[in-house]
Amino acid sequence: QVQLMESGGGDVQAGGSLRLSCAASGSIFSTDAMDWYRRAPGKQRELVARFYNSGRTTYSDSVKGRFTISSDGAKKTVYLQMNGLTPEDSGTYYCKFRLQRTRSGNYEEYWGQGTQVTVSS
Repeated sequence: QVQLMESGGGDVQAGGSLRLSCAASGSIFSTDAMDWYRRAPGKQRELVARFYNSGRTTYSDSVKGRFTISSDGAKKTVYLQMNGLTPEDSGTYYCKFRLQRTRSGNYEEYWGQGTQVTVSS
């Protein structure tokens, strides 16, 4: 079984920065993509950033130019560097991995437990 553990959330003032981490434990053969989602109170969950196995990254328009997603070489940890935070960035941030546990296995999705980010004005 694979587990994802997030860290790095907290309280910050507008304009500040935070760095989120999400580390996967367990046996992983290949990671197809690693995502960061967020859910703000009263809003739907939003895909914030994606890191593909190829190294390509994509971002939502709301965070483009302020957030940077990256991964370690083994693709078992994904980071989200968040700069220029605004109160609209507040919410619970979740990581998600799409991966294969074995060479012949199907792709599976795993979610972290979420880490809270609160940005005050």
